[in-house]
Amino acid sequence: GYGDVRVLWDISLAVAAGEITCIVGSNGAGKTTLLRTISGLVPATAGRIRFAGEDITSIGPDQILARGIAHVPEGRRLFRGLNVHDNLLLGAYLRRDDAEIRKDLDYVFSLFPILRERQRQDAITLSGGEQQMCAIGRGIMSRPKLLMIDELSLGLAPQLVDRLCE
Repeated sequence: GYGDVRVLWDISLAVAAGEITCIVGSNGAGKTTLLRTISGLVPATAGRIRFAGEDITSIGPDQILARGIAHVPEGRRLFRGLNVHDNLLLGAYLRRDDAEIRKDLDYVFSLFPILRERQRQDAITLSGGEQQMCAIGRGIMSRPKLLMIDELSLGLAPQLVDRLCE
């Protein structure tokens, strides 16, 4: 929750490796709060969050990312003043494997060819759907074991949503 306002009660969720899980609910139901709590942005006030057998309830967002959980936030949250290429590379800021980072950048560009064309453009000047592609690509660049995407389809054409799900 947030301060004295509790948002989530009695959540129990297990996601197996290779599984795609969707959390569905109305606005205000707590979907974003759940993802923000898993990623360490909102402190859990009760219970435990376990990932790959480890309790991650009390560690910070940077340590959660280092363990392999990436969170693509609602609203995209691209970095103003940075081009698409640099926004994508920020997703790999904890990594030191330059050759693999380049491969992953090529992979993101293969998923979203428009980003390759616009890689020198300021990311916040992209269309809404292109910004969403950039935000998802940034999440992929961390090479996560778990990729949490808040509002996957926001601003995307149905064909692109289908392709992402593949």
